[in-house]
Amino acid sequence: MPGNIFFKSEPGLIIEVNNADSITHGLSLMDSNEVVNAIFSVFNGVYKMSQSIEGLVETSSSLARVILKEGSFVTQSLQRSSVESSKQDISKTVGASFLNIGANVEHSGSYPGWAPNTDSEILDVMVSLYKKMFNSDPKVQACHAGLECGILNERYPGLDMISFGPTIKNPHSPDEKVHIASVQKFWSLLIEVLKVNTTTSNVVNHMLQCVNAIGRVKIDELKALLTDGKKE
Repeated sequence: MPGNIFFKSEPGLIIEVNNADSITHGLSLMDSNEVVNAIFSVFNGVYKMSQSIEGLVETSSSLARVILKEGSFVTQSLQRSSVESSKQDISKTVGASFLNIGANVEHSGSYPGWAPNTDSEILDVMVSLYKKMFNSDPKVQACHAGLECGILNERYPGLDMISFGPTIKNPHSPDEKVHIASVQKFWSLLIEVLKVNTTTSNVVNHMLQCVNAIGRVKIDELKALLTDGKKE
């Protein structure tokens, strides 16, 4: 514990301070104060909770990187929200802290929001089929994360969607793992869901194209499974 005030949250933290032999680039005292004050003032954390689902974060911002190099100052942050207008709001809020010190602010790599739909028809279909196939209740949850459904919703506004898949542990890390047995389980569920919706050919074709696009199976092969060799 000696000298480490973060001994619980960061037990292995080590901070070293060394004298610099020569300095060719640097910030003035005034610029340094402005940068530090901007970092202190920038919003970081949960910005807004969901109004429709208790306990779900709707909008947040994370100050991910602060870079001081060769006399320049750069920060990188990530704003997320299931509501697009709220994401724009928090992005402007974060940007304002740096605009006030004369910095240039750029917004890029935006991930479209996707608001949970508790009245989703496809959700009801999948819950019912899951119970029938596996004799247990599925875990239906909304999560505060970037999902491909946001991108699809941007292209097909109003499309009823659901995100589901096999069990994954430690996502987006070197230790990411997928539970292999659960892959077959959810593939079987997908096939049954598509069979239920074969009467709505436009929806099925969209789903088939999405499945094909991610390289899971060829469209003709999946159509054969759904129609059992019969014409649509």
